[in-house]
This record gives sequence, structure tokens and C-alpha cells, in this order.
Amino acid sequence: MSVAVEKPDMSSDQRSRRSGGREARRAMRAAPLADDIKPVRAGLEGGSYGPLSDNDRERIHEAVLTLLETVGFANAIPSCIEALTKAGATLGEDGRIRFPRALVLDTIKKAARHFTLHGQDPKHDMLIQGKRVHYGTAGAAVHLVDVEKRCYRESLLQDIYDAARIVEGLDNIHFFQRPMVPRDIPDPLDMDFNTLYACVMGTSKHVGTSFTVRENVKPALDMLYAIAGGEENFRARPFVSNSNCFVVPPMKFAEDACGVLEACVEGGIPILLLSAGQAGATAPAAIAGAVVQAVAEVLAGLVYVNAIKPGHPAIFGTWPFVSDLRTGAMSGGSAEQAVLTAACAQMAQFYDLPGGSAAGMTDSKLPDIQSGYEKGITDVMAGLAGLNLVYESAGMHASLLGFCLESLIIDNDMLGHCLRCVRGIEVTDESLSIDTIADVCLKGPGHYLGNEQTLRLMQTEYFYPAVGDRFSPKEWNEKGRPDILQRAIIEKKRILAERFPRHVPKPVDDKLRARFGNLIHLPRSGMGG
Repeated sequence: MSVAVEKPDMSSDQRSRRSGGREARRAMRAAPLADDIKPVRAGLEGGSYGPLSDNDRERIHEAVLTLLETVGFANAIPSCIEALTKAGATLGEDGRIRFPRALVLDTIKKAARHFTLHGQDPKHDMLIQGKRVHYGTAGAAVHLVDVEKRCYRESLLQDIYDAARIVEGLDNIHFFQRPMVPRDIPDPLDMDFNTLYACVMGTSKHVGTSFTVRENVKPALDMLYAIAGGEENFRARPFVSNSNCFVVPPMKFAEDACGVLEACVEGGIPILLLSAGQAGATAPAAIAGAVVQAVAEVLAGLVYVNAIKPGHPAIFGTWPFVSDLRTGAMSGGSAEQAVLTAACAQMAQFYDLPGGSAAGMTDSKLPDIQSGYEKGITDVMAGLAGLNLVYESAGMHASLLGFCLESLIIDNDMLGHCLRCVRGIEVTDESLSIDTIADVCLKGPGHYLGNEQTLRLMQTEYFYPAVGDRFSPKEWNEKGRPDILQRAIIEKKRILAERFPRHVPKPVDDKLRARFGNLIHLPRSGMGG
């Protein structure tokens, strides 16, 4: 059944004014904007949402202190025991390290806060404080999603570099933590070194990476110091952080990761203290209990870092995951995950510590409707809660088992919408628009299309997606009925054909290749020659 819509008559003067307004809007849309007046940008202030009341957070805090003082941690390596007992922790006859309440509170008070995570390019520096929100990647996916064949294949080193150079040009993905592991490099040292090399060569944004064992940190540091122009330069502006799973939930130290933590602290690398218990499996099924355990585990890590080097930059990385209790499988795209992540953001704010947690980890295998709603809900709730660093927010699929390059491009649009929600509404005398409404109604054409306020605010107040579809049905049909995935595939291919970042000068790379020889596996041919 078709419905005829009667259009009101419009005078030639009105049509002219509308046309003039349209042309003016097009001209305004084409003009570039300074970063500080873009409608969405890194570091917008969140915090308008929180699932925990003030009383809830106090009760969680008290439960955390009780656990640390009475249960403590098992499996500490000797150097960890030495550092922690010297700081005031106690080693029990059962081999567990326990943390007196006064030690924990004193560490929180003295811990580093309000620090900057640097990019190789200073324009990508991120001030991590308060409720400032930044979105980025992360993960250890073992597969790359081939959306054109609708299948998964093993992820390769080239894929990591390609993901980094795509992220380099995406405004709403603010940092790049390695999202995949290179399955074509089985040796742990080669894997750690080349993962980091691919990341720092592919993007000038802040990079996060992991190391398998302590011994793998030194060659990586040598590379980073060389890129920075010397150790002192890197220590002044460390553009790489270490994602460190120092804890095996529940409440046990991870021996190899602890060695890595110590080496990274000594080498000047900021630490993401990452606790990744899975509710119902390695953490309590109760959502509040999962938060309690994660906070306790990360605070133990904070004491550890500060016992080695007081004031070393460390991120409060509470990452409790959710289980589908019917199967025990991880469910990263669930509503429970969204609430957990938001609660973790609130606990970081409770301690005034820089917080990082995970969102955007869809359970869907492809960039489809399920992927969109799961990522959108979890990412926007993390942002509204004021989480400083939202890891795994773009590109992930299959509950962290798969990564998709096209999804980076689609998710960049999605994160723009999330950031616009985080920004909220600014209510001022001017934005209340009394004079503008009066002018349009009493003197003007009866619409705001060409109004001075409309033209002035169209770029600074409104976010416009890059690949999202806002065509009319008629325009959509005339353009061949494209969908968002088709547009993302085209954009991915364009980027990978054209964008080869050169923020690390070729002479520096020449020296790296001469120094490290066959340790570098990424060929120049895969980097644009």
C-alpha cells in the first residue's frame, strides 16, 4: 500500500533560502576543523552513568581490603617476595603473600596518577586522569576474519602491521594495543619482538604490547631506545606500555609475567596491571564479587609495582570477563559485561587511579547486526562511566578469538557515536537558543536550515559517520544499494594500498635491521618498500 504525502507549497523565496542554506552547509562541511573543536575527540569527560552507588563502592573497597589482608596471593617469585615484604607485606607459612590494610592504603595514596601515555607523535598523547575517555584496540586473537569469504584464517605478522596502519588514520581509535598474535612466528622471542616492531612501525599512536618472559624485554627495550633516539628520550616520553597479566585468577601470581613486570618497570615502560578473571569460572559468578576480586588483584599489583619503583606509571586494569553460565564460554558482548566494565571504571575513580578495562568484545563472528549492538552497548556504557582507557573496543570478534580489519573502519564510526554520547549536552545561555528561536519564528523563514547558528554548529556540535549510511532510499538505490560492509571493504583496500606510515625514518629502520638482523621478520616489501 502506497501513501501519498502532500507537500506544502513553497514560495520561490523560501526555495532560494533553503537552497542557499544547503550550499552554505556543504561549504562548512568541507572546511577542516581544529582538533580542540571537533564534535568528538580523545579525552572527552564521561561519568554521567554508573551502576554502583557511593555506598556500593565503599562496601566493595572494604571487601577488597579484607581479602588482601586475610587471603592474599599465592605463587610469588623470590624477587616479588623480596620487594613486597620489604614494602610491608607478610609471607605466611602457607606461602601466601598478604597485604596489610595500611600498606594498601598508603600505596594508593602515593601511586602515580594524572600521567600521560605518549605517542611517537605528540599529537596523539593521552592525558589519563579523572573521567577522560579514550578508546583503543587490544587482544590476542589467533584468527583474522576474512569478511569476503566469510571465514577465519590464522592471524599473521603482516596483519598486525596492517591493523596498525589502518588505526593510524582513524580519529576515534586513540591508541593501538596489539590485537592479534602472529601465528606465523612460533618462537616466543621472535614473536614478542616482531609484534612490537610491527606496531610501532605501523602507527605513531601509543602502543601496548606483551612479552612472554623477562628475557624478551631487553631486546625490545634496545629497539625502543633506538627509535626514540636514546634511552633518556624514551624514559621521558615512553610511547609503549606493557599489558601485563601478572595475576592468574583467583589470587595467584603469574610467575613469567611477574618477571616481565619487573623488567618493564626497570626499563621505563608503563604497566597495565591486568586482572582478567572470568565470572563464574575464575571469578565469582556474582557481578559484585567479580568486581571485588578484580580490584583486589589489581591493587596487589599496584603495591608490587610501587615496591619496585615508587610512583611508576601503572594503569588500574580491572578486566573481569563474563561467562555464559549455560556453557562456560566467554560472553564478551553481554549486558553483564557492559555493567561489569562500567563498575570497574567507577572503582578506578573511587581511588583516583588511571583506569583501563575492556569493552567492544562482541561474540558475533562477523561485522553484522549482533556485532553492532553488542559493541555499541558495551563501548558506550564504558564511555558514559568515564573509563579512561577502553581496550578491545574496535575490531574484535568471537569473544576475542577473531579480529577484523574492516571492523576497525566500521567501529571507528561506532566509537564516534559513543564519544558524542559521552560528550553529552552543553547547556549555556547561547545554546538555549532563545534569540535564535525568536528570530526564526518572528522574522525569519520559519526554519533553521540556513540560520547562522546552524551553520556555526553543524561541524562542532554534530558527528558525521564516514562509512555509515545516511542516504535517502532514492539516493541509496541510485548508488547501487551499498551496505556498510561493502564500503568498509573498499576503504580498507584503499588504505592498505596507499598508507605506509613513515614516522620512523628509513635511516633509523636501516640501523634496526642492521643491528637485529634476522630477528626482524616483517619484510620491507610489506611496508611499502
